[in-house]
This record gives sequence, structure tokens and C-alpha cells, in this order.
Amino acid sequence: MLHPRLTYARRVIEARHLRVLRAVATTGSFSAAGRELGCTQPAVSQQMKALEASVGTPLLIRNGREMRLTQAGEALVRHASGILAGLTAAEEEVAAIAGLRAGRVRLVSFPSGSSTLVPTALAALRAAHPGTRVSLEEAEPPRSVELLREGDCDVALAFRYEGAAVAEEWDDLVVRPLLTDRLVALVPERHRLARAEHVAIGELAREPWIAGCPRCRGQLVEVCEGAGFTPRIDFATDDYPAVVGLVGAGLGVAVLPQLAVESVRPRGARTVRLEPAVRREIVALTLPDLAQVPAVSATLEQLARAAGRG
Repeated sequence: MLHPRLTYARRVIEARHLRVLRAVATTGSFSAAGRELGCTQPAVSQQMKALEASVGTPLLIRNGREMRLTQAGEALVRHASGILAGLTAAEEEVAAIAGLRAGRVRLVSFPSGSSTLVPTALAALRAAHPGTRVSLEEAEPPRSVELLREGDCDVALAFRYEGAAVAEEWDDLVVRPLLTDRLVALVPERHRLARAEHVAIGELAREPWIAGCPRCRGQLVEVCEGAGFTPRIDFATDDYPAVVGLVGAGLGVAVLPQLAVESVRPRGARTVRLEPAVRREIVALTLPDLAQVPAVSATLEQLARAAGRG
């Protein structure tokens, strides 16, 4: 025995057709619905036929000039209000985000960036776009870059050292250069080199060292070994004020980014220019698609301005 094959087509219901159906149900006629919607009676009739074709069943019973909803029409009208209200709310929210009246940006920054560049940038962003909200978390690269690629933040403030043995790869990201940050030597104020104009890192080979964050610690060891010695690290801490405090107490010397020193009042310690220069490139990173989001674009712009690149 042969059985007929049943084919079910996917029904596509357009929002404009729902608006017309609701207007017809409310006003009771095509002509009145047309007046309410600002279109002609034939246009209303045509859209109703298209909607009935889409759902595959009659929605209206026409008796002369009177219109009555079928059971399917009543069901569709009942759901139409919620669907159209949700669509309107979505359109308004998207328009607000696109117009920077609303929006959210998740920013991840390394500590010295958080205390120097970020406050100025976010204050300017709030003044220009008070509806845009920014959350801030701290992470050093490469972890901050991983968070960006994993979708856990929208903008990452990061850095990489010039000539580092292992270079950061950012080819898949949008890179907004911010500034070049120079490393400086930090010595106790009574140190023999405290009044020097500059110092070669080899001149500090016999000193006890205070090291910073793991990334900076690795860079310190790499630079020192390039100068022919391995630093004797007595203390290591991720906290820049602690590094400065330990140096100020005469417990050793350190090499820190200038940006980190700017965020701390170096009591009892002096900075000396390091020669040859060791620099790190500070950038703001985002994903290509995120770069098109107005709130993200505005955040990148304000970070650049805070760094003097805007």
C-alpha cells in the first residue's frame, strides 16, 4: 500500500504582516486599517493574503464589509502583541547602543595601565557618552590577550617588549598603538649611582635585585643575561608600590617601566635612565568585529587620547 508523502514547509511570518493583522483586528476593516497604518486598502489586502499564504490557513472571514478572525487569526493576534513589543524593544536597544546612548565595554588592563591611562580615558568616555558602561579587570599579557580571544573581554590593554626572545603575535587582532614606554633603573637615593644621568645595566650586576611581575621578571633576566650576568633576585612582587618601597628601604635595585614609576611616589628611591634603552610597546587590542561596535570604538579612541595619540 502506498502512503502519500507529507511535506512540511518552514513558515516565515514577517513583522510587517503581523502589524497589518493587528490593525485589521483592531479596526474591523481593511480600509480603516489602511488609514491607521498610512497605506491604501489594496496594500492591506495584499499583505493579508501574503500572511495567510505564509501560515497556510485563513486568518479572516470576510462577510461583506465585516471582518472576523478565524481561530488561527485569533491565536496569531494574541501572540502578535508580544512579538511586536519585543521587536520594538530590541530595535530601540540596538539604536541606543549604536548611538552610544547605551552600551557596555569589558576592559582588561595591566596594573600600571590601570592607574595611568585608564582613569583619564574612562573619565573622558563617561563625559562624552554617559550611557556607556565600562567594567575593568586586571590581567597581565599574555593572559589579557587570551581573555580577549576567548570572548571574556572587549578591549585588552597590553604590552610587548622590543626585541623580546618570544614575540607576541597579534596578527588576528585590531591593534591600536598607544605609546612606547621606556624602562628605567630604580636605585636607593643614597646609592652610588643615584645622581647619574644614565646607567648601563651591567653596572648593577653585583647588586641585589627586586623584581616585578612574572612577565617583567622574565624580561629583566633576559636583559641582564644579554649584558653578561644573571641577576641575584632577593625579592619578587607583582605590586609596583612594593617594588619601589623595597628599593627605597635600601634592599636592592630594580628596573621598572616608566609608566609604573609614574603611578607611584618613589619615596627614598631615584630613577636613572637606562642605557642602552629597553622599551615596551603599549597597545589597546580588540577583535575585528568588535572594532565596529560604537562603544568599543569610542573606548579605543579615548585610550589613544589619554596616551597622547588621539
